[in-house]
Amino acid sequence: EEEAVIATSNIHKIDRLVFQGKKYDHFGVPLAPAPMHWPWGAGMFATSLGPDDACFVAGANWVKNSGLMCVWGSPCAVQKEIIEASKVDECAFGIVGRLIWHFVHHTPVHLFGGGPRWGY
Repeated sequence: EEEAVIATSNIHKIDRLVFQGKKYDHFGVPLAPAPMHWPWGAGMFATSLGPDDACFVAGANWVKNSGLMCVWGSPCAVQKEIIEASKVDECAFGIVGRLIWHFVHHTPVHLFGGGPRWGY
């Protein structure tokens, strides 16, 4: 999903450059396609190890053995259930799921991941 945001942003920028003849955005910043990069949330994995066990890795990237296993055991199984329940609620257009996942997919500040610091 994050890669799709980058791709659609690039399509809009290229449209302005090529077909509308614009060189700058609304803030005077030169228009240029953003380079593709590792999205900030792509390195987080919750792996199920059964109904009462799981592990959660954060900060993984394309480098072998990167990331940190920060939660494991039954607390991670609870985390996994919360993720699943909130995602199902979002898909059912529930308010709690939509509020949680809106901020997951619309994080205004990216502290890591190689993307722009202040969104796209």
